[in-house]
Amino acid sequence: MKPHFSLGGVNNNTMLPDKDGECVGGGHSPPGGEDPSVSLFREYLRVKTVHPDPDYDAALRFLDRMAEELELPMRKIEACPGRVVTIMTWEGTNPTLKSILLNSHTDVVPVYQEHWKYDAFSAFKDAEGNIFARGSQDMKCVTIQYIQAIKRLKAEGRKLMRTVHLMFVPDEEVGGHKGMETFVKHLEFQKLNIGFALDEGLANPGEAYTVFYGERNPWWITVHCPGSPGHGSRFVENTAAEKMRRVINSFLDFREKEKHRLNTSECFTLGDVTTVNMTMVKGGVAYNVIPAEMDVSFDLRIPPQVNLQEFERQIKDWCKEAGDDVTYEFAQKHMNQNLTSTAENDPWWRAFAAGCDDLNLTLEKEIFPAATDSRFIRAVGIPAIGFSPMNRTPILLHDHNEYLNERVFLKGISVFERLISTLASVPAFPDEA
Repeated sequence: MKPHFSLGGVNNNTMLPDKDGECVGGGHSPPGGEDPSVSLFREYLRVKTVHPDPDYDAALRFLDRMAEELELPMRKIEACPGRVVTIMTWEGTNPTLKSILLNSHTDVVPVYQEHWKYDAFSAFKDAEGNIFARGSQDMKCVTIQYIQAIKRLKAEGRKLMRTVHLMFVPDEEVGGHKGMETFVKHLEFQKLNIGFALDEGLANPGEAYTVFYGERNPWWITVHCPGSPGHGSRFVENTAAEKMRRVINSFLDFREKEKHRLNTSECFTLGDVTTVNMTMVKGGVAYNVIPAEMDVSFDLRIPPQVNLQEFERQIKDWCKEAGDDVTYEFAQKHMNQNLTSTAENDPWWRAFAAGCDDLNLTLEKEIFPAATDSRFIRAVGIPAIGFSPMNRTPILLHDHNEYLNERVFLKGISVFERLISTLASVPAFPDEA
């Protein structure tokens, strides 16, 4: 077992009061006090980078301190006004080779505090070592695991062949449009010369660790249904509501078929089927007035193996069948179907798998069911793996009472320590200088 190194923050014997005046530790500390890596993790969890008004300035101050303690240069690039991408760089012994990217996002989703056991930003730790906080799984754990893994490697005097970049991006939780989606087109991103990227994954309730090599495409669509208006006391023909009912039936009938496929095949995971959810309905002005138009919106997540052009043709047919002048528009329509190779002869995957094998980790490969910044990285031709080393852990991202156990968190640091070392040692490719 390698020693743990502190990056500052709360010291071993300091306990911070929560809103109720109790110790945030919440339980029994291990002999000698709390592990410094856990203290640092809890400190970062208390930074309120929560939407709709994330405190990105506080996060940048925290990262400034991390860069100083790691003795790594740090750059800040404003991808969009008020949206800063932060990059720490550990230069390799052969910086001309393609680099390794360790990506994480700084923002977290909102909370409904009335449904939480503890203050969602107190980083309360209970007697079992479960740390409750928004972002504990998604994905502030990975940020600190990256940092502490690099800290250990540097403390051991290691020199890595390939350059490693730690990137911290804003706005992932609101679609990444002012974050990674814009930044991958920036000259500063291209200068990073990235060959392979790691980004967030999901917890696995079992013994295995889930690895994501692709993502479903999110389509957010609104169907517009115009119709004949009239008085609420009459049987008016060709109403907007009738058309909208047909649209809803078409979408939700398809939803039932996909749900049936998922529930009746052991071969399928959620990432292998298309999910459809009706999320918004709009229309009407009064109880006794038949509206002249109504809108219905859907959130669709489409796996990479689906022919997207054919799927859109199906949507057009559903609209045509619903009635005259029914149209649709997209609020979001991603068409990237790039997958990262997990073939045994792929050098990046071989290195990743070998690093996990060294630690006796069992991997389960899946398509990510939602959307992460990895999709933007893959879209520009860079292989990316989604991986958050959390097993024996319920999937609680965006849920009430999100938590991560400190033992799982600490093991993740060792996992990344091994993976970073292995990936940064992949031999030069023939086309590399």
